Amino acid sequence: MRLYILLGILAAGLALLILNHDGGRTLGLDNDDFGRLVTLSAIGTMMAAGILASRRQWGESLRQAAIWLVLILALATAYLYRFDLQEIGNRLTAGLIPGRAVVTTGASGEEILVIHKGLSGHFEADVTIDGTPLRMLVDTGASSVVLSYDDAMRLGINPDNLVFSIEVSTANGRARAAPVTLREVAIGPILRGTIRGMVTEQGRLDQSLLGMSFLETLGSIEITRDELRLKD
Repeated sequence: MRLYILLGILAAGLALLILNHDGGRTLGLDNDDFGRLVTLSAIGTMMAAGILASRRQWGESLRQAAIWLVLILALATAYLYRFDLQEIGNRLTAGLIPGRAVVTTGASGEEILVIHKGLSGHFEADVTIDGTPLRMLVDTGASSVVLSYDDAMRLGINPDNLVFSIEVSTANGRARAAPVTLREVAIGPILRGTIRGMVTEQGRLDQSLLGMSFLETLGSIEITRDELRLKD
């Protein structure tokens, strides 16, 4: 019987909303407000029916009502603080998965890309270059985006077209690099096109570097002890 009452309330409310869709108001209320009223009425009817059905057990009824109240308050709290909970979740993800860039919101509402320091003590991030994902080291000391020879091959760069004419310093010592132009470089939601880059000789660089030719296009770069914060 309670199910039929609930379905009847919802059906009647839905019918009225459909009939008054173009007018925007139903029984003097905005359609959105009327829809919420119908939903709350259905919930209230179900709760009232349950209390009446168990009127001889008021203690049990009060306990059930308290449970419903707690659930409703929990859902309302989660809805009101959904953006704060989302940011907490993003920061937790960034801390548990080093290199995973996550977007948070600053005090003034701007989006900030946050990267946590990895176990190696460096800031590593998943970067997409010309549609290919690469794990790169964020390096403000590198003048441009520097690709290892192996990563360049993954991007489909033809080694026959490379001219290793630039002398560079790497962790493995001095090496030579070839200039290239990258069509698209993206980290998280930050996307840039036509970025200057270099490809090092084979075996001379262990990991590609996301350098200043990309980083200098950003609004700001902030480095704390454990976080790298990038603003578009």
